[in-house]
Amino acid sequence: MPNYQGVWSLSTQMQNASAWPTFVPTRGLLFGGDPGGTVLNTIQFINIETPGNASDFGDLSAISKGGAAVSSSTRAVYGTLHDGSGYTNTLEYVTIATEGNATDFGDYSVSKSYLGASSSSTRGVLAGGWSSREQGMYYITIASTGNSSTFGNLSAAASGLNASSCGSTTRGLFSGGSTNSGYSTEIQYITIASTGNTTDFGDLTLSRYDLGATSSSTRGVFFGGIDSDWRNVIDYVTIASTGNATDFGDMTQSIALMGATSNKITGVSMGGRTSSAYNKTEIDQVTIASTGNATDFGDLAVGCSYTAAASNAHGGIG
Repeated sequence: MPNYQGVWSLSTQMQNASAWPTFVPTRGLLFGGDPGGTVLNTIQFINIETPGNASDFGDLSAISKGGAAVSSSTRAVYGTLHDGSGYTNTLEYVTIATEGNATDFGDYSVSKSYLGASSSSTRGVLAGGWSSREQGMYYITIASTGNSSTFGNLSAAASGLNASSCGSTTRGLFSGGSTNSGYSTEIQYITIASTGNTTDFGDLTLSRYDLGATSSSTRGVFFGGIDSDWRNVIDYVTIASTGNATDFGDMTQSIALMGATSNKITGVSMGGRTSSAYNKTEIDQVTIASTGNATDFGDLAVGCSYTAAASNAHGGIG
């Protein structure tokens, strides 16, 4: 920031205004979803610094649920989804600062949905998923377009990982899931800039799948999910260390299959499914650096579950 001292005329201040930083709101995007029987092609967005309702951003090329999303500070990539009739390997992208429809990015290595996804500011890693339970992880370079490449494997074949991943600028975390032997408490991690298999990080406070996750650059937060019941629990971990998750607080309702993202300060959980409804509109918010129960942020324009979220506040947010 420039260090202007003394008395300045208004005209001189205006001439030098370009040297001062400009505030850019953090956009959180929510892709596709299922409100209960009719799969959507919508993209919705919020400004995370300003609580309120979501607005329309544009459209995906086709109806979609169960996809995964990664992002940089400028671009979000979404795909590997279920189009209402089958699994696809489509990847699409949007420029986050500009509303509009999605553009083709390339193809994912396998046709899957319900994946986990984590990213640095340059690379996105997608993991696990379902058409049959999948251990594979694949990566893309967000700033370019093209097909995915092999990264490594999860420690156990897991599905139901959609939106249950987060990370820092260097490390990606994948949490929970539904395995061949039941529901998982496991948190696994990778170093995003390298390739290779996951390493054990620790455990969630409860075994569950279809939870949501987001992060600041230092702390990962895990929302809700399902095991034998629908859960309202929020857990957190310190990303740079390893160890078990600690209780953070509670969500406003017991919910799963939501989209979660953040601006590094405020974490949001958008929409989702409860035991009685697929089309929840509520958006919860927490302050990531603190602990405590979630509070109301606003509502989606269209309530839905089986979604994925991303933002342009990248400090490792998947």
